[in-house]
Amino acid sequence: MNKKDGKYLTTGEFARLCKVNKQTIFYYDQIGLLSPVLKNEKGYRYYSIHQIELFFVIDLLKDLGMSLNDIQQYMQNKSPEKFLSLMYRKKEEIVKKRQEIEMKEKMIEAKITLMEEASHLDFHQITLEHLPEATLYLSRNIQNITDEEFVEVISDFINELNISHLDSGYPIGCITKREKVIKGEFSNYSYLYIEQPNPKEGYPYFQAVKGNFLIGYHIGDEKTINHTYKRLFLEMERLNLALGDYVFEEYIYDTVVKNHKEHYVTKIMIQVDQK
Repeated sequence: MNKKDGKYLTTGEFARLCKVNKQTIFYYDQIGLLSPVLKNEKGYRYYSIHQIELFFVIDLLKDLGMSLNDIQQYMQNKSPEKFLSLMYRKKEEIVKKRQEIEMKEKMIEAKITLMEEASHLDFHQITLEHLPEATLYLSRNIQNITDEEFVEVISDFINELNISHLDSGYPIGCITKREKVIKGEFSNYSYLYIEQPNPKEGYPYFQAVKGNFLIGYHIGDEKTINHTYKRLFLEMERLNLALGDYVFEEYIYDTVVKNHKEHYVTKIMIQVDQK
């Protein structure tokens, strides 16, 4: 064997081309994953340039989460058909991961937008705004249920969002029907909801119709929210407005950004009509 004929690489040369240290190459040889094509009488290892592609495939499979043991299993029984099947399977995994990353990126973008918008709001101001139609994904009905049942619904709803990839990054809000608001049962919600700016096909959605909404902000926890509703009702009377079908509530600031409940901020959106 003549190493100088250019057909063979020392362990150091091979490691440099693969951009790893020699110990990695030694370990791969030790476990039978990537062995040199030749060893001389002094124990020096020599690799073929063609083995670089094999190293890159091993490195790729490692990056894709495949264990060295699983890679060994493939190497011991490799064939063109098995390699093609392996590549197709890994491609599917990459596509799935990319979709998950893109979804998380959209969630983060939504949270950034909402938090930046919140930083410019006057939480003591009540405004009359025209809101566009919105697509909402709802929980099952939560009206008149016990606290234990409410916890169960929240758990199921969050699981649905995760499994079906419906978490848009928007806050989970609550819908209260007109008759409950009139009775002063502000926390007797009918549904949980999350806005779907890019709704996926095949899911039952609730269309929040466009229209006029009286919007105010409650600072504190739900125990004192009736005071904010009182302010909103007084403003409704002043503007000669009638209560619409639904009221929507969602947190602007909650436990994610505030440590104490008295600093939480809830956005209240009351659907209204002209009297």
